[in-house]
Amino acid sequence: MNTVTCKIPCGVLEAEPQDVKVGQDKRDWAQYLQAIAVLMSRRMSELGMTQRMLAEKMNCTQQYISKMLKGQKNMSLETICKIENALGIEIIKGLNKNE
Repeated sequence: MNTVTCKIPCGVLEAEPQDVKVGQDKRDWAQYLQAIAVLMSRRMSELGMTQRMLAEKMNCTQQYISKMLKGQKNMSLETICKIENALGIEIIKGLNKNE
């Protein structure tokens, strides 16, 4: 009687939940980028501001602004702060409320 035994390495079963979490993290990250892009776009419309005008206020290129508005750019906290200051909006809320 021939039997074939298939052994699964220990790490394989443990890796699956982590893979799911990484996928969820990427989706969450993308949703934050989209939400920031929507806020930026709405405020720019309210102010009648072009991408070029915002780029000048933030001291960056129009192409960089375009990528942010498309949700294609991972933004640093410094960049988010520049956006807030240039557009007069709050993106990161609640950080100063404990002062």
